[in-house]
Amino acid sequence: MINIKENEKLNMLNHSCAHLLAHAIKHLFPKALFWVGPAIEEGFYYDIDLDESITIDDLQKIEKEMKKISKSDKRITRLELSKKEALDMFKDNPYKLDIINNLSDDEVITAYKQDDFVDLCRGPHMPTTKSMKYFKLIRVSGAYFKGDSKNKMLQRIYGVCFETEEDLNDYLKELEEAKLRDHRKIGKEQNLFMLSDLVGKGLPMYLPNGYILWEELEKYIKTKEKKLGYKHVMTPPLGNVELYKTSGHLDHYRDSMFPIMEVDGEEFVLRPMNCPHHMVIYSNGIHSYKDLPIRIGEIARDCRYEASGSLKGVERVRTFCQNDAHLFCTLEQVESEFKTVVDLILECYKELNITNYRFELSLRDPEDKVKYYQDDEMWNKAEDMLRKVMDNIGIDYVEKTGEAAFYGPKLDVQVKPAVGNEITISTCQIDFCLPMKFNLTYVDKDGSKKTPVVLHRAVFGSIDRFIAYYLEETKGVLPTFLSPVQVNIIPVNKEYHLDYSKKIKDLLLENDIRVELDDRDEKMNYKIRESVTRKIPFTLILGDKERDNSTISYRKYGSEKTETLDSNEFVEFIKNLIKDKK
Repeated sequence: MINIKENEKLNMLNHSCAHLLAHAIKHLFPKALFWVGPAIEEGFYYDIDLDESITIDDLQKIEKEMKKISKSDKRITRLELSKKEALDMFKDNPYKLDIINNLSDDEVITAYKQDDFVDLCRGPHMPTTKSMKYFKLIRVSGAYFKGDSKNKMLQRIYGVCFETEEDLNDYLKELEEAKLRDHRKIGKEQNLFMLSDLVGKGLPMYLPNGYILWEELEKYIKTKEKKLGYKHVMTPPLGNVELYKTSGHLDHYRDSMFPIMEVDGEEFVLRPMNCPHHMVIYSNGIHSYKDLPIRIGEIARDCRYEASGSLKGVERVRTFCQNDAHLFCTLEQVESEFKTVVDLILECYKELNITNYRFELSLRDPEDKVKYYQDDEMWNKAEDMLRKVMDNIGIDYVEKTGEAAFYGPKLDVQVKPAVGNEITISTCQIDFCLPMKFNLTYVDKDGSKKTPVVLHRAVFGSIDRFIAYYLEETKGVLPTFLSPVQVNIIPVNKEYHLDYSKKIKDLLLENDIRVELDDRDEKMNYKIRESVTRKIPFTLILGDKERDNSTISYRKYGSEKTETLDSNEFVEFIKNLIKDKK
């Protein structure tokens, strides 16, 4: 899906269409007051103060008025105003006055006029109202003035505008597809997770089905890590402020951290990442070069302050679990360790059928003296090493300046979802900085003390965000090994077939297959439809024939064909699917 904000022409078109929206609303609702109407990734919106609630029917009326204004082909003209003139022009709109009063007295203020409507704006804009022909109003929601819940709730109307009708229709089709794939919708249908304002915004709770999915992903990646020699640990989700001063996170990451808490004279903070804890674990003992590499892994809970407007299901949250690991190695071991990480990422992607991805090398911006730890020699060494490793592995990549972590460059795997923009899932970072900050050492062959290099890596990134991505990628049709319910049993008739159904359920449970028995007093076809809606991989339909022959008749999700197997053969069939990650 195109990012409209990053496309110069579409950005201007959508911002101009936001003004067209406001113009139409002013005609239909003369008492409406306007705050801001920017172009965004998905199109545009405008925040409006209006006593009556905008409905779907109102959106249709507003669209009709927008088309009328568009056809009138009025020229859009730029006005330059002094602060005094601007204050006088918008004297009846407290939202515009708030913006103007925050500008300097000598600043040239601009407004844009189209026929009988004038709006405060920096611009630029399309030349005439006729430029905005192909648009659609999408939805309306609430938004606090300045994003502060203490302020008045405004109405935010979203829309999108394109240059051609074909582009608009294609985009609207993508939006419909996105609705079907929305992980929040799938999560509700399959009883995976929930959110509650009483618990707190951005703090998801996994329901039994969702926690099974979460646990299976944890087991999946931990099993692979253990085979590669990782040692798993558990560390607390908060730490002393001094820990984050030592690591540098407090200076570089403070805006994303929750406020400091004082307890018994000590200051603590909810941790935004796990690196400092793992550095301290390494420092707990004396290490020889023979011990390296040391691979510390953890499914670790972190907390980051995300603005309420950016929160989304389990994709953007305020607490999440990272599939994190830190690999402590010698300089000579960096290439082989880095390659092993990349191999692990590719192996997981292949098994989970993730195919649309690319690699980025995220480097620092040398001109940014605030964001990055200042050590040119360290940065040049780390970035050159990362390039060399990637070139030797033979994987294509692009370089992105200014995207590195504050302590070192990194490899990001950018995944293109079925809908929406690219996201980062897996990362691997080379770090010379934190080992020095924590005075980490190992004893080398000659008896001297040296500082290890650390690779920070996450294959799934955050498990929560990965679940959101994977649900949308698969439309909730999970592979059998990840499905919370792998088999659903439906007896044809409770009176005659329930006992046999219970026997099959027990057989499946004995073989560690997750199974449900639907013995409700509902019609069989209703139960089958519900099983399909829940996207359960296998639905068993057991009647006289199955009971009398000790067989199982099943339907695989997505197929209307009924297959029949001996009960023990079916068990082996399912177990092999789970084992092979099919």
